Amino acid sequence: MKIMSIIGARPQFVKEAIVQHEINKYDDIEEVVVHTGQHYDENMSGVFFDVLKMKKPDYNLGINGMTHGEMTGNMIIEIEKILLKEEPDLLILYGDTNSTLAGAIAASKLGISVCHIEAGLRQEPKTMPEEINRVLTDRISNFLFVPSEYGLENLKKENITNNVYFTGDVMYDIFLKMRPSFDDSLMKELSLKEDNFILMTLHRDFNVDKKETLEEILTQVDKVSKEIPVVFPIHPRTKSRVEKFGLSHLLENVKVLDPIDYLSLMGLTEKCKIVLTDSGGFQKESYFAGKRAVVVMEDTSWRELTDKGINMLSAPEDIYKHIMSNDDVVFEKNIYGSGNAAEQIVKILHESK
Repeated sequence: MKIMSIIGARPQFVKEAIVQHEINKYDDIEEVVVHTGQHYDENMSGVFFDVLKMKKPDYNLGINGMTHGEMTGNMIIEIEKILLKEEPDLLILYGDTNSTLAGAIAASKLGISVCHIEAGLRQEPKTMPEEINRVLTDRISNFLFVPSEYGLENLKKENITNNVYFTGDVMYDIFLKMRPSFDDSLMKELSLKEDNFILMTLHRDFNVDKKETLEEILTQVDKVSKEIPVVFPIHPRTKSRVEKFGLSHLLENVKVLDPIDYLSLMGLTEKCKIVLTDSGGFQKESYFAGKRAVVVMEDTSWRELTDKGINMLSAPEDIYKHIMSNDDVVFEKNIYGSGNAAEQIVKILHESK
């Protein structure tokens, strides 16, 4: 059996690492890995190559820095060439990037089975590029692996019921696998006390590209930082906007860091009081670590966490209020499975041959 996997952004490297770990247990599965080049951060992703012995991609297309249409179109062309050359039995895709949609289109038109890991997620507004990618990919996938019960309900509403499997979330697999290696050494370096600091990430275009919005967010964060320490590994995009808009003064009381690796980020997450983020993955990883997240978005694809009152959606002007709230929360367990999603997925694919 020959499988091709498409990855293009940091979270997809993380997911591929654990799935590949399971694929390697089968002697009769050959895997070809294609990196589209959409995004890669060695600081954030390199650890998975080292710890899980993930192999380097067989192909790197180097496609990035374009408009959505140009990027997706170029990816379809180049992925099709590789599919014709390698002739895989099926294609594994992750999440909701342009790489995901491009792979789905190229493979489906060649009659190659498409496997979508992290299927069934839905989010407003429907015009979001990620939402368009995930909806279209689900429509043409042959295997849909869903991380939560909420995803199953979404697909049922859209009459997508064949070969749909609730396996849990491969990101939870990764969290449990890497947990013994989490690094909280920054606690001492930053003079932090457990359960007495806020851990913040911020990078979405709708939060950082408009001065008024970013200024409101940082004004709220500055207010928080005067009562409890705020640790902020700052994304390069956000850093450039802060400098461009002249907002550095609002970070004077914040412990600003360069981007940190996964092990350090998770080490801090387990020790913080609450997470403030606009990251799709991090708002879920905070739940894995038993921490609430204030999510600076109008909507989230992880609605089960907000519906259960674990995480909170927040407008920029409400950040201080939500962070300082002391609502009692019951953390429901195993919302995203029991940590064996990758094992289930590979077993199902192997038995389908």
